[in-house]
Amino acid sequence: MGPQPRGIAMLLKDRVLLITNVEKFAGHGTTKVALAQGATVLAHDPTFEAPSARHRYESHFPGAHALAATDPATLVPLALKRHGHIDALVNNDAYPALRAPLAEARLEDYRAALEAMAVAPFRLTQLVAPSMRKRKSGRIVFVSSAAPLRGIANYAPYVSARAAANGLVSSLAKELGRDGITVNAVGSNYVENPDYFPPALLADKEAMAKMTAQIPLGRLGKPEELGAAICFLCSDAAGFVTGHVLPHAGGWA
Repeated sequence: MGPQPRGIAMLLKDRVLLITNVEKFAGHGTTKVALAQGATVLAHDPTFEAPSARHRYESHFPGAHALAATDPATLVPLALKRHGHIDALVNNDAYPALRAPLAEARLEDYRAALEAMAVAPFRLTQLVAPSMRKRKSGRIVFVSSAAPLRGIANYAPYVSARAAANGLVSSLAKELGRDGITVNAVGSNYVENPDYFPPALLADKEAMAKMTAQIPLGRLGKPEELGAAICFLCSDAAGFVTGHVLPHAGGWA
């Protein structure tokens, strides 16, 4: 797993986290921090149908559990059967930020973006929430984007799909609050990740200088920093925080 981030407390000791699409975007950083904070990590990913993919993930993150189920309707019952409950659901995805000017945008791409970034996590939340309601306790975190807070020209389908997820957060927080369930999102942008920042881009000094000039902190975020923000919202330390989108973009939003 490599060196752990300094200053990590055992905020998630004995907590069970279910992280979706763990091989993408915030999955690895969140796994690393959650394990360091004492959590039991249950991991979902479409690639985990293959035993070799599950073994590779578990070898990289000793102590984490890669679940073979990929369909939400079987994933959640499997997680509950194996561990009895789910303390926190991390709705993670890595849908590409496709450039789509109004005149060129394809409706099928827009529908796919909404499905990946809003409909799919909504469905997972539907399936996990009943067990949390029964226990009168739970944390639901959407890994979203800060882009809806500012808007980005030529990316309307992507940004509005992320905004849909952010809207789910504010509404579900009010619906589930009396059951002891908090619902929040981390609005992330400009975090190092090969899904959004491939090695060729990171090696392009001119492109990186232009990009980081837009970020008040002057650098890209680290995966473990994003993971720490997500894990904070999964912990008791955020027990009185709900209905919020936490910007995680170095001051860009």
